[in-house]
Amino acid sequence: MCGKTSMINMGFTHDRYPAGTHMCLVYCNELERQQTISKFVEGGLSAGERVSYFSDEVDPPQVKKWLADLGVDLPVETSEDLLAISTAADSYYPLGHFDPDSMIDSLKTFFDQAMAAQCPACRGTGEMSWALKNVPGSDRLMEYESRLNDLLIQYPITALCQYDARKFDGATILDCLKVHPYMIVHGQVLKNPYYMKTDVFLNELAARKQ
Repeated sequence: MCGKTSMINMGFTHDRYPAGTHMCLVYCNELERQQTISKFVEGGLSAGERVSYFSDEVDPPQVKKWLADLGVDLPVETSEDLLAISTAADSYYPLGHFDPDSMIDSLKTFFDQAMAAQCPACRGTGEMSWALKNVPGSDRLMEYESRLNDLLIQYPITALCQYDARKFDGATILDCLKVHPYMIVHGQVLKNPYYMKTDVFLNELAARKQ
């Protein structure tokens, strides 16, 4: 079973990080995004981890194609459960609305299934642009992102959230930095100076609504 202190290969950096690290990739260059994400996926697959990818900009077959084009050795069909590529709609809001509690329960199940399959660890990455499509409940995205930090202590899924700086406004990007302990800059993982612990951020979020 994957312990909380297990150190894993992120794929895009020589440094190893604890399983359950929560990071964001704020990008404005599509090629740089694909290169970072492909190495993240490949790093997990090469270690025998279960990997989940939530796509929004293109459909799952196209994601598989660009991963393969960038040299990722995708699992053969007999072991395809190591890599699950699904749409953001099916993953974040399968019932037509986004509910943080339901998403958190889904991630718990993902982790438990990976451990039951005796995978050494598991990781996931999602394209967060779905939150710009007026999906009911999408205004709770940052609440979810903040709560995820507490979840990953007990369920150490290594999570990489993708934010396109060309689409999200400055206020949302700042909140994104507040809820991710680590950020990726030019392929390097940096400790985020803007990060706020879950209770502190949620209190700030509640104060805004008053």
